[in-house]
Amino acid sequence: MVRRREDVPSLNELVVGTVIDIQDHGAFVSLDEFGGLKAYIPLGEVSHSWFKNIRDVLKVGRKYVLKVIRVDRNKKLVDVSLRRVSEKERREKIIEWKRAQRAEKILEMAASKLNKTLDDAYREAGWKLEDHYGEIFRGLEEASARGEEALLEAGVSKQWAKVLAELARQGIKPKKVKLSALINLQCLSKGIEGVKSTLTEWENVVSIPRDASVRVYTLGSPRYKLDIEAQSYKEGEKILAEIISVMEQAAKKNGCSFSYKRLET
Repeated sequence: MVRRREDVPSLNELVVGTVIDIQDHGAFVSLDEFGGLKAYIPLGEVSHSWFKNIRDVLKVGRKYVLKVIRVDRNKKLVDVSLRRVSEKERREKIIEWKRAQRAEKILEMAASKLNKTLDDAYREAGWKLEDHYGEIFRGLEEASARGEEALLEAGVSKQWAKVLAELARQGIKPKKVKLSALINLQCLSKGIEGVKSTLTEWENVVSIPRDASVRVYTLGSPRYKLDIEAQSYKEGEKILAEIISVMEQAAKKNGCSFSYKRLET
């Protein structure tokens, strides 16, 4: 079961709940990420649309994305709403949930290989990845792309890092990230030759990893675009910084004006 460090969810948090009991005035759900903590859906929080019977909307055993609307942490009493969850929120939560499930499966396999428990896996690796990368699965994606180094950076021990990196490579196909920059370049004295020299000088200086790619092309003088695809943002940022640095130096040598702007991708 996917888990969280907290015992009780926060107000307005999105949670996944399994319906366990339906009554005329509402329904009870088990919150999957919080150890099966019971929460209540009031009748008025079931749907925006009119319905004759609550059982026409909710089904026992089915999972739903819900929003926390009331919390009593001391008594561990939680009320949730189905009708207040937008379609966008539902989709995003489902993606997050599925990623958490995949992460837990990898942690479970690593624990088995090391003769440890799943609790050990979360404590000694999972929560450290969450702290460092914001999400356990994101840390495992980095491990798939960069190996043990990505896990060691997060404070995971060498023992866990070796096993998790191997499992991550086997189970996660790295997704490339894209970074772009808009370049403004004018070479009045050397003309097109100065532009060409400035935009290509990096090819002789910057080492590009085999799994990364770089493309520089014109948008219409004096505007040019630099696109980089890499296995991780860290790798992409390093390549981008090195290429821009070489271009700036080449522009200065060629007597060109040079400026750039990072683009959101």
